[in-house]
Amino acid sequence: MLALSPLIVFVLIYLVTSLVAMDFYKVPITVAFMIASIYAVAVLHGFPLKRRIEVFSRGASTGNLILMLWIFVLAGAFANSAKTIGSIDATVNLTLSILPGNMILAGLFIASCFISLSIGTSVGTIVALVPIAAGVAQQTGTDAAMITAVVVGGSFFGDNLSFISDTTIVATQTQGCKMNDKFKVNSFIVVPAAIVILIIYFFIGAGIEKPTEVGEVSVLKVLPYLAVLITAILGLNVMAVLTIGIILTGVIGMCLGSYDLYGWFGSMGEGIVGMGELIIITMMAGGLLEIVKENGGIDFIISRLTKRIRGKRGGEMSIAALVSIIDICTANNTVAILTVGGISKKIAERFGIDPRKSASILDVFSCSIQGLIPYGAQLLMAAGLASLNPIQIVPRLYYPMAIFVAGLLSIIFRYPRRYSVKK
Repeated sequence: MLALSPLIVFVLIYLVTSLVAMDFYKVPITVAFMIASIYAVAVLHGFPLKRRIEVFSRGASTGNLILMLWIFVLAGAFANSAKTIGSIDATVNLTLSILPGNMILAGLFIASCFISLSIGTSVGTIVALVPIAAGVAQQTGTDAAMITAVVVGGSFFGDNLSFISDTTIVATQTQGCKMNDKFKVNSFIVVPAAIVILIIYFFIGAGIEKPTEVGEVSVLKVLPYLAVLITAILGLNVMAVLTIGIILTGVIGMCLGSYDLYGWFGSMGEGIVGMGELIIITMMAGGLLEIVKENGGIDFIISRLTKRIRGKRGGEMSIAALVSIIDICTANNTVAILTVGGISKKIAERFGIDPRKSASILDVFSCSIQGLIPYGAQLLMAAGLASLNPIQIVPRLYYPMAIFVAGLLSIIFRYPRRYSVKK
C-alpha cells in the first residue's frame, strides 16, 4: 500500500480539494500531480535522493512517452492553425448545409460525430455546435437539454475514435499498438451503438425543422481535416499524417489570406503552447508511475485485481473498471488513461489480451464515463453555452450510455472475435 500511496495522494488531493471548492477546475491538475510526484520521490525507500530523482526522470522520459509528446506538439500545431483559417466553422457549415429536412436531432448527431472525428476534440465540437443547437431549440420550441445532449453525445464519437484525439494517442501509445488498428477494433464496438442512437434520434426528432440560414461553406477549408482523416485511416504514420495536415493549413491559409507566413508560425506556436499542460501532466504521470512500479505497486495492483480472474474476459473487465474509477475521480479521460495505461498493459500481457482490444477498452470506457459525469469539462461547457444545469443534460446522454453498454457486451460476448479469442 505504501508503493501505491502516490496514486492515492494524487486522487485525494485532486478529488477532495475539488469537492470542498465545489469546482473541479479550481485546483489545477498539474499542481495535484506535482504534490503527488514530490511525495512519490520522498517515499521511495532504499535509495539516496539522487537515485530517486533518476528513477522519476527515467519514467518521465521513456521512448514511448517522448513519442507521445511529439504527437501532442504536432496535434496542437495542426489543430490551432486549422482553427485560425476557419476550418472548424467551415466544417460545421458544410455539415449543417447537407442535413436533410425534418432530421434535426439525427442531423446534429451526425454533424457532431463528423466534426469531432475531424478535429479530435469533444470540447471543440461542443463549443462549435452547442450555440447552434441552443438557437435551434429556441427557434423550434424543442427541449434545449435534449438537443444539447445530442451534440455532447456525438462529440464523444470523435473523442473516442479520432486519430488526433488525446485519448486515442495515449491509449495506443500506452498499449503499444497502431492507431489505425485500434480504430478498426474500436469501430466494431461503438459504431453499432452510434447507429442505434441515430435511429432513436431519427424517430424522436422527425418533426423538427433544421435552421434555414447556414453560414458560408468553404470546402477548401475543410480539406486539412479530410486529409488527416483519410491518410490516418490508410495507415500512414501519425506524425506524417499531422505534418501533412500542418502543411495544408499553411498553404491554404496563406492562399486565402487568413494569415501570412509569420501568422502561420504564430498560430502553430499558440497551439503548441496550448498543449503545454497536457505535456507536463504526461511527464509527471510517467515519473510517478515509474516510482510506483519501482516500489512494487503495479505488481501489487495486478496480483490483487486479478487474484480471482481466470481468463481474458476478467482481465478486460478489470481494465474497464480501473479506467472508469480513475475517470470518476479525476474528471479527465486523458489523465485516467495515462494513470492506468501502464497497469492495463501489464494485465493485458498477463492474460494474453490483444493490445488493440485493451486500447479500445481504455478509450471506450473513459469516454463513456467522461460523457456522463456532470462535473466534467464537456458537460460544464455545454451547460454554460446552453444556459442549462448539467444535471438536466445527463439523463438524455444516450450515446455515452450506449457505448458503455457496447463496451460491456464486447467483453462479455468476446467481440470483435478476431481480437478477443486466443490465437
